Amino acid sequence: MEKHIHKDLLPAFKRLSPMIFTEARLPLIRGINQKLIRPYKDESLQFTEHHIAYADSNVSIRVKVYAPKAQQQPLPVVLYIHGGGTFFGTVEGNDATCASYVKHVPCVVVSVDYRLAPEHPYPAALEDCYLALQWIVSERETLNIDIDRLAVVGGSTGGGLTAALTLLARDRKGPNIKFQMPLFPMIDDTCATPSSQEVLDSKVWSSELNQFAWSMYLKNIKGDVPKYAAPIRETDFSQLPATYTSVGTLDPYRDETINYVQALAQAGVPVEFHLYPGCYHEFESIAPDAPISKQSKAAALQALKQALTDEDASIKAKNIEK
Repeated sequence: MEKHIHKDLLPAFKRLSPMIFTEARLPLIRGINQKLIRPYKDESLQFTEHHIAYADSNVSIRVKVYAPKAQQQPLPVVLYIHGGGTFFGTVEGNDATCASYVKHVPCVVVSVDYRLAPEHPYPAALEDCYLALQWIVSERETLNIDIDRLAVVGGSTGGGLTAALTLLARDRKGPNIKFQMPLFPMIDDTCATPSSQEVLDSKVWSSELNQFAWSMYLKNIKGDVPKYAAPIRETDFSQLPATYTSVGTLDPYRDETINYVQALAQAGVPVEFHLYPGCYHEFESIAPDAPISKQSKAAALQALKQALTDEDASIKAKNIEK
């Protein structure tokens, strides 16, 4: 694999250690992940937290709202869904990403702290995201947002939940989603595509780790896997939001992302897709200062800004190699 890695990403790859995920090790993995998070501060933004309860149970979830302090007019809103294989990951681990959307779109971001597998397997995470989506609409005046400009964004597991949520909202005739950005999404539980079997090095997200993630998320599923768990199983992709997505050629999710893009395009959904050569899963997070990572982040940010503001935003990453 190493010989195929993009030169910008090779130094970071060589510093990585193999990842070993088992159900017994999950508390340790979550603890390590939590310790790696550094407090995020930005004096130009305000951060608030809210707890949303289900009407028919005592379960509640947390959302974190990111907004500009000087906000006057209603802004577009982004529901952000973090990644982590369905079994780890936190809202705070994505503070910088959410803040970048607020500042550069500009918009209000609501990040949802959904319940994790295997303690809370499918459909808990998806229903939590749908609850957050409904809350955003109900709180539009308090949040000072324009719900006609509502987007859902997430990467990896968050990308898979993004794709699932837009399906669910369409089928339930729920809140209207203008735009979705499921980046390198986890959407195919079969793990049968060529790319899902090619990545064997566990220093990055690999075939084995992907299979483990699905086993955690689908722990209680007996029989057929629902399309809302694995969105590529859908047969009707019409009437879904305009879409931007991207993936690396060394990502297990390469082929399922391509299949998803093709299905959207054939259904008449506006879709933009970027395929990054030599890039492994989560390369933007693993090597954030690499030129190719900056290029990828800038392209996604431009797409989000354009979709929510109808402006041709010329956002370019600095020091990108021509």
